[in-house]
Amino acid sequence: MKKLGVFVCWCGSNIASSVDVDQAVAGALKLDGVVHAENYMYMCSDPGQQKVKDAIQEKNLDGVVVACCSPRMHENTFRKAAGSVGLNSYLLEIANIREQCSWVHANNKPVATAKAISIIEGTLDKVKQNLPLETITIDLTKRVCVVGGGIAGIMSALDLADAGYDVVIIEKEPAIGGHVAQISTTFPYFQNVPELLQKKIAEVEAHPRINLYLNAEVDELEGYVGNFKVTIRTKPAFVDHQTCNNCGKCLEVCPVSVSDEFNRGLIQRAAIFRYNQGDDAQLPVISQADCLHFSQEEPETGEKCRLCVDACTENSIDLGAIRSMQEELVGAIVMATGYDLYSPANLPEYGGGQLPDVIDGLAFERLIDPKGPTGGKILRPSDGQVPQTVVFIQCAGSRDPERHKAYCSRACCMYTAKQARLYKQQVNDGTVYISYMDIRSDSRDFEEFVQQGMEEENLVYIRGRVAKVFAEGSVLKVYTADTLSGRQLEIEADLVVLAMAMEPKNGVRELAKKMNVTIDGDGFLSETHIKLYPVESSTKGVYLAGCGQSPKDITDTVSQALATAGKIQTMFSNETLLADPLVAEVKEDVCSGCGICVDICPYGARVMDDFKRISAVNQAVCQGCGACIAACPNKACELINSTSMQFIRMIDDFAHKAQVV
Repeated sequence: MKKLGVFVCWCGSNIASSVDVDQAVAGALKLDGVVHAENYMYMCSDPGQQKVKDAIQEKNLDGVVVACCSPRMHENTFRKAAGSVGLNSYLLEIANIREQCSWVHANNKPVATAKAISIIEGTLDKVKQNLPLETITIDLTKRVCVVGGGIAGIMSALDLADAGYDVVIIEKEPAIGGHVAQISTTFPYFQNVPELLQKKIAEVEAHPRINLYLNAEVDELEGYVGNFKVTIRTKPAFVDHQTCNNCGKCLEVCPVSVSDEFNRGLIQRAAIFRYNQGDDAQLPVISQADCLHFSQEEPETGEKCRLCVDACTENSIDLGAIRSMQEELVGAIVMATGYDLYSPANLPEYGGGQLPDVIDGLAFERLIDPKGPTGGKILRPSDGQVPQTVVFIQCAGSRDPERHKAYCSRACCMYTAKQARLYKQQVNDGTVYISYMDIRSDSRDFEEFVQQGMEEENLVYIRGRVAKVFAEGSVLKVYTADTLSGRQLEIEADLVVLAMAMEPKNGVRELAKKMNVTIDGDGFLSETHIKLYPVESSTKGVYLAGCGQSPKDITDTVSQALATAGKIQTMFSNETLLADPLVAEVKEDVCSGCGICVDICPYGARVMDDFKRISAVNQAVCQGCGACIAACPNKACELINSTSMQFIRMIDDFAHKAQVV
């Protein structure tokens, strides 16, 4: 008979307040095979782990059950401890008596204690049937693919490249920089963002280990951690940047005029344009969707527009260029997909998308940028006049679960304070009203920054939601309420700035499917564990950085990007990877080769063995999710060390049945 040990953790008072830990130890000692049982205040601490190690060595234990919190928290901790003293790591299991017992029965100690003993008994039965396993060795390609060229992608790529690893950046737009390229200054120190960003962009473009794909998207992803194959689809720019001398003649002759997305519709652009019109160093690109040459309608002359081609003295424009496909082999992927702003058109009660003088926060950033469409002067879009009264509306589309977004977009309170202060510094006699629900200034120097705005720039904060914004003549009427004083307010404003909610980048759902990455209910990329694995996705080897995972300001975005780069460098510090062997297996004598498991596997870990005519498992890819077990009609699929019979025995123990089915 196997000699088993049981270790019951108090988890401070999280478990001990509901479960009688002494009685749990006494009950465990009565179970078959248990030769050692004890409890300790914090079993995951170094002294607690030492107790586990000592007992394994002194009692020569064949298996261990640690009754504590969720296995997601400390299973690896205890398995490493057991492995360090000679016990196979996979002969240790976690009995979850915190989330599944103590917290559930917080006011009923006898029931919680009895249930805890039953959970321990069931877990002991599982350990008895566990197999001693060895980790799986996987070859490792020490190259990285970064999806997204915003500040998160830039910083993670530079950190990895500086560490000596080749990096591929895939950016959907014609230039890298993301939304940070649209921002004028930082908060709380008013640092020049374009200057800081341009240095980083120059580093990326000059770095010998970084390969940059612009106008590109991920077409397909194959493989697994350490050995991914990324297929990249690149749209043609139609302008040869090797021969283009950036004279700008093509920009002058293009007859098309459409809204400039980079400048948030404040000005127009042609079909051939510089992505950032304020950056004369950027070379032109052509938007195929806007270009008359690619229009489906045939012109009356029978000849499609070629004015830009004719104007180019260097013959750098080729309207016959086609998209290209490239493949890159990488060992890890960084998802730095960024964000979009929730469209103001979704807030018609504020005149969003209808009134030209109702703009979003990024549009205001373009107004105060010295290289923006107004040269840094804050002017009304409707008539070019300096606004004397500006109303900033925070939480526009955020924290509104009934109609819009339930979550807080985090950066809005601070960038609104920054924008309001910059307006007052430029228009000294102007008036600023800020409508807010709560002020969330929760980082270093943030609260002081907000207070300075109130005291030095006389910013007026009004607590309450704005009810309506509409035009009356040349002014905007803002109806709101001050919930602190209980007064209804009507404000006449020249300009209204909406702090719109951040939302996931358009197309991220389809991209997440390609990358086998899960998303949350709001569409953001999901981390494996918000505390323990905050930058890892549900697919091993695919990491998260920036606002694609949740709304963040620049500081937090850069911090997460560098954390992601650090995790990848840790992985690349080994010559090979060690993967968890707790994966699916196939009972070859039962498998009928129907292929249902192949279709159902979300990770592409199941394939058909054409020679044996049965299903096979790629252990390096399998994540042990169990989808194939549920789908298999012949019960030919099992999870190693989590077999159906093991769970039946555990359920039987818990239900106190007399006979195992």
